[in-house]
Amino acid sequence: MRIGIDLGGTKIEIAAIDAEGTIHLRERVATPRGDYLETVRAIADLVAIADMRLGVRASVGVAIPGTISPATGLVKNANSTSLIGHPLDKDLEAAIGRPVRVANDANCFALSEATDGAGKGADVVFGVILGTGVGGGICIGGRVIVGAHAIAGEWGHNPLPAPNPEEMPGPECFCGRRGCIEAWCSGPAMTLRFQMSTGRAWSPGEIAAAATANDTPAIAAMNLYLDRLARALASIVNVLDPDVIVLGGGLSNIPALYKELPARVERYAFEPQGQTAIVRNLHGDSSGVRGAAWLWPVDTGSRL
Repeated sequence: MRIGIDLGGTKIEIAAIDAEGTIHLRERVATPRGDYLETVRAIADLVAIADMRLGVRASVGVAIPGTISPATGLVKNANSTSLIGHPLDKDLEAAIGRPVRVANDANCFALSEATDGAGKGADVVFGVILGTGVGGGICIGGRVIVGAHAIAGEWGHNPLPAPNPEEMPGPECFCGRRGCIEAWCSGPAMTLRFQMSTGRAWSPGEIAAAATANDTPAIAAMNLYLDRLARALASIVNVLDPDVIVLGGGLSNIPALYKELPARVERYAFEPQGQTAIVRNLHGDSSGVRGAAWLWPVDTGSRL
């Protein structure tokens, strides 16, 4: 049995899965707002409850909206800012009395989908998060690639490839740069650009639905979005050449992505000789917690 925990800005979810990926326990609690020590305590309480219900002292993996710095051992790049600067893995180990593996939530998404999700059986899987931000994770041979800076897969903060004059220097990104892929291809970016051109404050799903219904401004907005996203994904194909790209996040529910993107990506890729598979995730919101559990490749649990 493996325990996975998905630590988000508003909720903490715990799940216990067996070797076949079947969930045996699942609970959610609210994330303590801005309180690091209470967050650690909440996670420890959830693990204690899981141990009692399962009768097993299972391995524990945690997905976080950031990463552990290899240089300092402290959390960095977390949008849950109360985590930044703390040795979360060490503090959790002390609180629950066993080793803990902590990984970026996008890496956990990629691992989940590569292990028993939409990328199962593929050697090289690139997991994409398209939502409030743009993130990504890489799995090769069933193993998450972390990298020397623990930022492997963070394609959202590369510049948008092949910008035309109207796209330069590009919108400001929260990271302090301009023209990042995230600043063009996130959900809020899509909404903002559509509102700027039409005055309509529509969600990406509403824009996509209107485009399907032949709304001219929505069709134009979708074409621009698909073109930019295809350019960005083509750069991944050129560098990584994944067997499959799995899309997650809120925008992954837009059907046009799967119909339109493969051919558009090949158009921009270096030497198109086929189409990279671009597929919808299988596990949805569960991929974070499932991927966290799969951070432990073997069952290291013991009976209580």
